[in-house]
Amino acid sequence: MRLFAPLIALLSSFAFALQPLAAQSILRDAETEALLNEMAAPLVEAAELEPGNVDIVLINDRSINAFVAGGQVVYVHAGLIEAAETANEVQGVIAHELGHITGGHVLRSQDAIAQASSISILSLLLGVGAALAGGGEAAMGAIMAGQRAALGKFLAFSRAQESATDLAGAKYLSRAGLSGRGSLAFFERLLNREIRYGRSQADDATYTRTHPLNSDRIATLRNVYENDPAWNAPDDPDLQERFERVRAKLYGYLALPERTLNRYPVSDQSAAGRYARAYAFHKEALVEEALAETDALLNDEPNNPYFLELKGQVLLESGDPVSALTPLRRATDLSRNQPLIASMFGHALIATEDQANYPEAERVLRAAVALDRFNPFAWYQLGVVYAAKGDLPRARLASAEQQVMRRNYFEALRSAQAAEAGLEQGTPDWIRAQDISLHARSEIERLRDRR
Repeated sequence: MRLFAPLIALLSSFAFALQPLAAQSILRDAETEALLNEMAAPLVEAAELEPGNVDIVLINDRSINAFVAGGQVVYVHAGLIEAAETANEVQGVIAHELGHITGGHVLRSQDAIAQASSISILSLLLGVGAALAGGGEAAMGAIMAGQRAALGKFLAFSRAQESATDLAGAKYLSRAGLSGRGSLAFFERLLNREIRYGRSQADDATYTRTHPLNSDRIATLRNVYENDPAWNAPDDPDLQERFERVRAKLYGYLALPERTLNRYPVSDQSAAGRYARAYAFHKEALVEEALAETDALLNDEPNNPYFLELKGQVLLESGDPVSALTPLRRATDLSRNQPLIASMFGHALIATEDQANYPEAERVLRAAVALDRFNPFAWYQLGVVYAAKGDLPRARLASAEQQVMRRNYFEALRSAQAAEAGLEQGTPDWIRAQDISLHARSEIERLRDRR
């Protein structure tokens, strides 16, 4: 059984990769999401997918990775944004991942895992039979051979998928009129990282890889890209400027402040540099320095909703929610009630502890969740407003909304049932409470069946 366990663990790791979000957190930011969606839009159209049905989701992980996990969702690690130097490089990655979606590779991978597991289980049964017949060495050989065959079959399938997806991504870039220069540059950077960290591709057995060798992928794609009419298409300078800002913003948010200040020193007076330093100073509780950077940004672009959002965030999280109201209200208006920005504004209104601000907070937060139901922070704040005004059924409903998003199904069921009992029958909120109850109960039963 010990010989069998490593393969089961490996195949299980691939299955887990298909459903990764249970152990990974989503990083949400209004500006980053808007940029990623804009970068993906021409590629989604080129892939002949419906734009409104494809989501680009940022994962709070600083490793360099992107993946799909079922449905029409592309997950991009924050580390990939950090490692890329151009927006075009990220577009190359997105094009590749869209190829996985159009190729139906998640479902096909699940089938491949099942087939590989069947081969390995058969080898185990053969090994047990040999062992019972007295052939200990033959039993071990049968098990090991079966595991190797199963693993080889799955990895060969995975490499074939990746090669096909590389070409699909190249096709979508071409259709969108986007150059493949970024895609090649990113692959070359990955290859250089492998060499820098002492991983020799020549010594790395192809048999054990889920992806083709980066050197082989570069050689194949270079021939495709350099002969494509879009090869010399220029990068969009506005998109690149916004990408550099977002990359700096994420770095300032995720990295240690000293690393941020080393990478973006005070001598860097660009918007990206100021963005990164504002977060670094804020994380160190250097309020005046953080506000100085945000004010400098706003001096150049006074109507930038994301700069206003940042100033409001610094003030709010530094204990001055009253002063945060003006920039956050302006950011909400300029962004046309962007849900994440509106949620922060609603939070600031509540944080003033002024009951006169609660009706506005309720309006703002209800509008936010109407546009984006998958926002547990907004639901929590809305629940606070309902509880403060004595509307306990709707406070429980807001709790149920955030609990079901966090997969706390038992708590969600209790909250939804309590809400349903106190709401007027037939109203939209009462119907929603019923929907959450049914969903939570279904998930609880599914988890029980799995156990």
